[in-house]
Amino acid sequence: MLRNLLIALAGGWLVACTAPTPQENEQTSDNDMMELPVDPHSHARPNEARITHLHWVASVNFDKEVIEATATYDLQKKSDAVELILDTYDLDIHGVTDQDGNDLVWELGEMDEILGSSLSIGITKGTEKVNVSYTTSPGARALQWLDPEQTAGKNLPFLFTQSQAILARTWIPVQDSPGIRYTYTAEVAVPSDMLALMSATNPTEKSESGTYNFTMDQPIPAYLMAMSVGDIVFKPVGERTGVYAEPSLVDTSAWEFGRMEDMLVAAEELYGPYAWERYDVIVLPPSFPFGGMENPRLTFATPTILAGDRSLTALIAHELAHSWSGNLVTNATWNDFWLNEGFTVYFEQRIMEAVRGRDYAEMLISLGRQDLEGTVEEMGTSKDSHLKLDLAGRDPDEGMSDIAYEKGNFLLKTIENAVGREAFDEFLKSYFERHKFQVMDTERFIEEVNSELLTTEELRNEVRIEDWIYGPGLPDNAPEYVSANFEAVDAQIDAFTYGTRAETLGTDGWTTHEWLRFIRNLPAKMNQEQLADLDSTFGFTASGNNEILAAWFQKTIPNNYAAADERVERFLIEVGRRKFLTPTYKALIEADPSKERARAIYTKARPNYHSVSRNTMDELLDWSES
Repeated sequence: MLRNLLIALAGGWLVACTAPTPQENEQTSDNDMMELPVDPHSHARPNEARITHLHWVASVNFDKEVIEATATYDLQKKSDAVELILDTYDLDIHGVTDQDGNDLVWELGEMDEILGSSLSIGITKGTEKVNVSYTTSPGARALQWLDPEQTAGKNLPFLFTQSQAILARTWIPVQDSPGIRYTYTAEVAVPSDMLALMSATNPTEKSESGTYNFTMDQPIPAYLMAMSVGDIVFKPVGERTGVYAEPSLVDTSAWEFGRMEDMLVAAEELYGPYAWERYDVIVLPPSFPFGGMENPRLTFATPTILAGDRSLTALIAHELAHSWSGNLVTNATWNDFWLNEGFTVYFEQRIMEAVRGRDYAEMLISLGRQDLEGTVEEMGTSKDSHLKLDLAGRDPDEGMSDIAYEKGNFLLKTIENAVGREAFDEFLKSYFERHKFQVMDTERFIEEVNSELLTTEELRNEVRIEDWIYGPGLPDNAPEYVSANFEAVDAQIDAFTYGTRAETLGTDGWTTHEWLRFIRNLPAKMNQEQLADLDSTFGFTASGNNEILAAWFQKTIPNNYAAADERVERFLIEVGRRKFLTPTYKALIEADPSKERARAIYTKARPNYHSVSRNTMDELLDWSES
């Protein structure tokens, strides 16, 4: 065992060497190290030795689809620490040295399919820095390398990363736990006709040398490490906001996100100053697996929200809200994921209420409730329907469901309704300030809520917070919200159901959310004439709005509406967003349990998907590459 060898070696070093003074290294008193939670999804032992700063020097090789890099770490460690443990996954480690270039003893642990391999490095009191030289594998799960034809411009290749939940270790050897924070600097070399961006201070123009320097002064967890490289340009939106995109998309994107500055101001008025200086968004190619990713200073966003009418920009409010809930105060482990996402959905809806009005927010709430009820029905009494999860031995990506997002949101709304909005806002503003750049776990959150908000037995009985967190499904005290806009939509659904032609329905001025309510609540069984009537009147199959398309396919596939079949296939090939892929493939499987059609489409589509989406679809379709 390397650890036993290191302890023995450390004994010799302690005899042979004079202990360095605190000024000579990063050694701190054992009492100065804040105790961090044990993370079942990381090999790291941060309460013995942890990283506090990363300097990353990297070269991006599009021909080989690898990154060659050296990662240099500043450390905080206990006085008797003999080992620094990092997480890795399929990294080719070339060597490990200290601040003076001396080789350090290191060992890669046994490979685990979910967690990867530990990188154990021998350290002493005199070890101030650790340098790890390595190369990523061509199949690194966080990295998606796109050919030119997969981009909007069709001229240059593209690279983007997706580190959440535990994929940072596939492109950087790091302590890959949400509970461990560090600052970072980087120097990245890319082809000279491309722009490189990171979750840090960013350039706005291409460099002739192809080399870019980055700084992230605020400490972040590894899952917020991000990079994108391609034919990218920048356009400002507001004083602190702007958009990056491929040249053909940047103007459209800047218009679509034209209210970002208003959202930022609204967020600050609710819960305190924005801590990250700038809030920019990059619109990625359509293979990006999520709607958005809250990388600090630079949200990664899917082009599927470019609806042309700003109707889907609540997603930007969601990612912006993460600048407080998630990025500023972070779930201690992925078992506490709801603390990131439930808070963020609640905050997103408050931002949209401030920017677009109460009616708009009520539509978001109602659609979220419908999503949650569907998830609860599917999960039944599974422990995965609890807010507090137990994901040990599983990929934490399995915890990313509507439970964390919407059940978490409705718990917070239940608390708000019990104590009043003013008191709840005061609590949240204080919460973000007191715990900024720290972690939070579920048990500590319960203690704070009970001591500061639910201060009487009557309030605790009204909210029943532990039923929400440790119990299955949706508690019966979940608040109900009535949307006047949706009541009007429901009247049109009833009219169509009882024979009114689509062209005579009152749909003028409907937003995307009203159309979603309409499509979702249409009868499950419809004949070909009804579907054709809707399609010819409203053009659903030809819609450029991906939310509407995905909802429409939930009606066309079960009812064998052949006129939409080609569009379904093209949609699945072109779009990589898992939110849309999963229900669409599920509908295909339910319509054809042999999975023949779904697999035929997936064979064409799979190369376009990020590993996050591929992993989910592989399991759904019982896919094997052999």
